[in-house]
Amino acid sequence: MVKVLGVLIKEIVQTQFIVKTKIHVNQHHVRSNKTKNTDLPVITIKQGRKNTYCNEVEILGPSRIVYCGNGDEKPLLSCGARVVIETESEIKIIS
Repeated sequence: MVKVLGVLIKEIVQTQFIVKTKIHVNQHHVRSNKTKNTDLPVITIKQGRKNTYCNEVEILGPSRIVYCGNGDEKPLLSCGARVVIETESEIKIIS
């Protein structure tokens, strides 16, 4: 037992939050790379508030592809993405 602030505590339970990772293709970067001969990363990986940009990613476990529907539905992400890959698995950024 541990005494914290005058209270005896038998056990401290640690809560771990699993952040759902959302992966989508940035079509604006794909077009820019083609028309302006640039090399912008076309894949965006969103984990909570953090964004990571790359050109290849490996999902090391289960995932699913989600489409929000036709134009009447709200986009899945604030950037306007309507198709995303969702996973709670570990990911490996290749490039």
